[in-house]
Amino acid sequence: MFRRNFPLVLLVFGSAGSVFAAVKSVHTSERTDVLGGKTFGKSGAYERIVGKVDFTIDPKAQANKLIADIELAPRNEDGLVEFSADFYVLKPADPALGNGTVLYEVSNRGGKGMIGMFSDSPAARDPREEKDFGDGFLLERGYTLVWLGWQFDVPHQPDLLRLFAPVAANNGQPILGVVRSEHIPDGPSDGFSLADRTHLPYLVADPADPEAQMTVRDRCDSARRAIPRTQWKFNEDRGSVTVEGGLTPGKIYEVVYKAKDPALVGLGPTGMRDFLSYLKYGSDNAGINSLGDFKYKRVLGFGTSQSGRFLRAFLYNGFNADEQGRKVLDGLWAHVAGGGRGSFNHRFAQASRDGHPHMNCAYPTDIFPFTDLPQSDPETGMTAGLLDKAQLAAVVPKIFYTNGSYEYWGRSAALIHSSIDGKQDELLSPGTRAYLLAGTQHGPGAFPPKRGAAEYLPNGNDYRWHMRALLVAMNEWVSSGKEPPASQTPLVGKDQLVAVGAVNWPKIPGVKLPQRPQRAWRADYGPDFRAKGIVTQEPPKMGTAFAALVPQVDVDGNETSGIRNPMLAAPLGSYTGWNMRQASQGAPDELYSMVGSTFLFARTKAERLKNGDPRLSLEERYKDKREYVEKYSAAARQLAKDGYLLETDLPMVIQRGAWFWDQLMAKR
Repeated sequence: MFRRNFPLVLLVFGSAGSVFAAVKSVHTSERTDVLGGKTFGKSGAYERIVGKVDFTIDPKAQANKLIADIELAPRNEDGLVEFSADFYVLKPADPALGNGTVLYEVSNRGGKGMIGMFSDSPAARDPREEKDFGDGFLLERGYTLVWLGWQFDVPHQPDLLRLFAPVAANNGQPILGVVRSEHIPDGPSDGFSLADRTHLPYLVADPADPEAQMTVRDRCDSARRAIPRTQWKFNEDRGSVTVEGGLTPGKIYEVVYKAKDPALVGLGPTGMRDFLSYLKYGSDNAGINSLGDFKYKRVLGFGTSQSGRFLRAFLYNGFNADEQGRKVLDGLWAHVAGGGRGSFNHRFAQASRDGHPHMNCAYPTDIFPFTDLPQSDPETGMTAGLLDKAQLAAVVPKIFYTNGSYEYWGRSAALIHSSIDGKQDELLSPGTRAYLLAGTQHGPGAFPPKRGAAEYLPNGNDYRWHMRALLVAMNEWVSSGKEPPASQTPLVGKDQLVAVGAVNWPKIPGVKLPQRPQRAWRADYGPDFRAKGIVTQEPPKMGTAFAALVPQVDVDGNETSGIRNPMLAAPLGSYTGWNMRQASQGAPDELYSMVGSTFLFARTKAERLKNGDPRLSLEERYKDKREYVEKYSAAARQLAKDGYLLETDLPMVIQRGAWFWDQLMAKR
């Protein structure tokens, strides 16, 4: 199986004074054949290369001045800033047999997800078995798959990719700053970590600090109630708290405290920029190994959820120009990122913190601007667009934005293509396409759906077939200029994008339409936040909210716009982007984060009438399985004709549609 496997080999690509100085060296800890040398079509065999990249950057270079606190970074004897990151590459053993495209996935919280997204396989942190590669879609098409650690605070778990970033200091003295930690318990507990989820927290500088505060409130927009300092304490680990009497499920708890020693979080996007630029343009030491002796023709950046927001921030902050001013990403694809960016380049940034209707409230995620092209906010006087810096540097990539229904309900996705007051549609940049994957939740669904932690059955709609077609379209757009399929988003002007109160939701017994979608707010984090990346106001001073719009639905409760896959064109139920918290979790009128719903149709008219369901039953829609499959197949073929499905995937898509029917009928 092994081509080469050695404990640690230092492969030097450049030096501090070279033309390509950012990538200093690569330490390769493993180099092995993928699946024992199995060939993947015309791409041939693949190899796995794992290791760590060392970087050195000049803090005085113009391209690096956009890194928050770079002037406070420790420097080596040459006056350069050093840092490193884990990397993982799957590439054709003979790169000439590949398609010349680096497909770089921004690692989501240290993991790897794109093989599962595009190749119909389970997600694997370290893909080594046959099942980890699914149907081999990405490898057979010749992509070089690349991951690089960019987040310094990922959990200490096997096979997670990490950034190793230095700590900022002021003339050798520790830097202190304010940090806000939020936690919402779903069940009984007596404390929580100061970090988001399972990440590493910023440790409290002084556990006895009398100025540290804990509050509790009912909703994101509710007033905070202080919890007396005598009723809670920091634990000995300085990274968690305990609350006397325990926590109430569904309530929002916050701790505001002072931490010290902020990592230079902005070196994450910097490392991505420089490593991808190295793969694309090579270096003055090209030829040392197979990572350096082949210059890739193009680089596509793909990111899901947190990673999609990272790409939007990467673009907005100006990282798509390398130190020499060259374009890094030729194509950028932000998937289920909604209208957000995130905490990826400021002091004491918590990169894992996102933003949902009842989770991670008011972190600097959903902040102006939201659109590619400039918008003006009359309340703040700001005018800006995501592409401002990239346009100025002439490094604008081709862009895809894909969002599910959940992102309109839970991630303010409407703001990427509508005005901030919600009254009109906004034009996309000529090089941008946006797609609503209608009737879907945050991640791909599975049918038949199985009961989960939310109130209703989760969404069973799997959108990955569309993702495969769009990847092919993106690569062709970048490589040959072939236009991709037209954008498919709900439009204000066609009454497809509306306020929650205007949604024509059917009156399904026992189901209520949510009334509290995610809202993006004007928030003030202090005078130095936007200019210097320093938060001084926590919690932020809240202003007014931007408009919150969601897709309109038909009589069945299925959305009328976007890419309506066969599960909506020939439905077996209603598929939503929203679900609700259970009463036992507290806050039952709030959305359950990132999960949608499936409301199956009654099987017969008699069952429907008995239940009081206004939606037609299956027997009223389809004479039999054959008619259902015919309608399902016709919808699939039309999608393939329009470019939203691959012709080669049609047989499997149609086969699964028939299987859906069988599964549903067998269980009822």
